[in-house]
Amino acid sequence: MKKCLGVFLILAFVVGCETESKLTFDTLQLVGENCTDCPTIEINIPTAMDESSVATAINRSLREEIISLLSFSEDQTIDSVDKAIASFTDSYKELKEKFPEEVAWEAQINGEVVYEDTNIVTIKLNSYSFTGGAHGYASTSFLNFDKAQGTELENYDLFEDYEGFSQFAEAQFREQEKIPQDRNINATGFMFEGDAFHLAQNMGYTQNGLQMVYNQYEVASYAEGPIVLTLSFEDINKYLKFKTVKS
Repeated sequence: MKKCLGVFLILAFVVGCETESKLTFDTLQLVGENCTDCPTIEINIPTAMDESSVATAINRSLREEIISLLSFSEDQTIDSVDKAIASFTDSYKELKEKFPEEVAWEAQINGEVVYEDTNIVTIKLNSYSFTGGAHGYASTSFLNFDKAQGTELENYDLFEDYEGFSQFAEAQFREQEKIPQDRNINATGFMFEGDAFHLAQNMGYTQNGLQMVYNQYEVASYAEGPIVLTLSFEDINKYLKFKTVKS
């Protein structure tokens, strides 16, 4: 009986630690003005509720991303999501006055926590905007955070062996996209700058592995859509600074 109780206490402790390590998130939903000559704006992003440095970093980075996506001027006073929404709306209204036939603009931003363990948390942002022209533009970005340091991570911060990972990723990219290993990376129609493979600007931890997303126009034509490469943690753990057993 004592032995069983001991095992139960150990399990309870482990589960308790895992629970405590998880951040608490709520969903922030924002919309633009509701009027005939207003653009459609819909924002759904997670907001960290904890009183911790990493929660502060997460909320600050999300705010900065939204401001960057919606702002149509270099006005330094646009330092909040509300001001960014107003900037997007005012820019459309000004254009509409000059060109009454202008089609209504649209902006959608959706974010979700796609990975979290004791060391790292990753948020994925999917955005779509239409500001005139033949078509809108959709993009995916990742925000990775070091929970212990309470800071946002740059891509190179994710790796112990950046060059080794880059070589491995290129081999896997070539295999996925059917590019012969002994031919130029652009041999089948890709548009890598300088005819040399490079890692995607947008990469993050997910439940299925480290995911890299090349958004439209980055390495291929718009018609090709986003190019996604997901590498299992089992295959790449040796390159990562933040090891994981998830696969």
